[in-house]
Amino acid sequence: MIHQLNRRTLLVAATAFAAARPALGQTTHEVQMLNRDPDNPRQRMVYLPRVLMVQPGDTVKWLSVDPGHNAASKEGMIPEGVEPWESRINDDFELTFDQPGIYGYACTPHETVGMVGLVIVEGEGMLDNLEAAQEVRQRGRARNAWEEIWAEVDEMGLTA
Repeated sequence: MIHQLNRRTLLVAATAFAAARPALGQTTHEVQMLNRDPDNPRQRMVYLPRVLMVQPGDTVKWLSVDPGHNAASKEGMIPEGVEPWESRINDDFELTFDQPGIYGYACTPHETVGMVGLVIVEGEGMLDNLEAAQEVRQRGRARNAWEEIWAEVDEMGLTA
């Protein structure tokens, strides 16, 4: 009987914890998928923000503001053991990030014109896959976009 009471207490506590999770600091961050940067009209096919730092358990929601875009993980640019993802074009998409690390992603139809982005999940081991991600070969304008992103990561003091 004591075993059942302890199990029940554990289940009640787990349910209460799950219900309180949003109150414990988990946040939903929004990334807009745009044809043109409203602050720089010369910059086309962009995610805003392009670089995002989040906490484990936070959710990122990609908003299909303009048609023709999606968000897909980049092979070699996500932590080992994490499932790759690819949203449908023209659909909002959200993903909860639980494992610290570097997560590179791109718009499937617009990657070569530079529509790429980065999510950094803070925590122990968050830079473990940074070097591997930086070594992934990029094509077209994505090469320049990633150079700008890596410079921004440097400015954030994450690689020093």
